[in-house]
Amino acid sequence: MLNQTNPSIRCTVNSCTYHKDHHCTLNEIQVGCTQANVGNCKETECASFQLGNHGTQCGGSCQ
Repeated sequence: MLNQTNPSIRCTVNSCTYHKDHHCTLNEIQVGCTQANVGNCKETECASFQLGNHGTQCGGSCQ
């Protein structure tokens, strides 16, 4: 895992290995779709997510 956080990528998914202090430690992320037609945020996902050892609770919600 990287040590520096990226202030441009805010994140509340504590279970991701790249999560640190409410930010992502990656230089960039990939966003993907979970449905063929995207109409709201629940139909998208962070394709860069990798399960880590920070727990399993999400600290925020999809708006």
